[in-house]
Amino acid sequence: MSKHAPDHHDAELILKVYDLRREPVMRESRDAINKDFWPRHEAEALAILQPDHPLNRAYRQSSTYWEMVYGLAKHGVVHTEFLLESNGEGLLLFARVEPYLAAIRAQTSPRALMNCEWIAGSCELAKAIMTTFRGRVAKKLGSK
Repeated sequence: MSKHAPDHHDAELILKVYDLRREPVMRESRDAINKDFWPRHEAEALAILQPDHPLNRAYRQSSTYWEMVYGLAKHGVVHTEFLLESNGEGLLLFARVEPYLAAIRAQTSPRALMNCEWIAGSCELAKAIMTTFRGRVAKKLGSK
């Protein structure tokens, strides 16, 4: 579900989302995940879920943040495409874990990353972003 058109409430929410992204712990978590979390196989994707993994805290912080943000669009609180125009970073994280989503859900919760999954296919802009990010992941991992 998406709102028909963005309005000033959408702008206010997107600015708040941006402010939250700049919060020091969130920024540190995002930086760590974006720099160091590039799973090459299921075992690496699942390892980060362990409490003693060095990136576990950053992963939990980042993934739940993007789940919350994308849930705003899923439930019609904010316009989906307007949100994605400046908040696609969570889809980069999703592109990295997408091949292992079933295993992640089996180990954690059947609802894990459901809002990221929803937004990834929600509109043409999201699909284009995912195509780009899947390509970046493949290039980074040397698989294409």
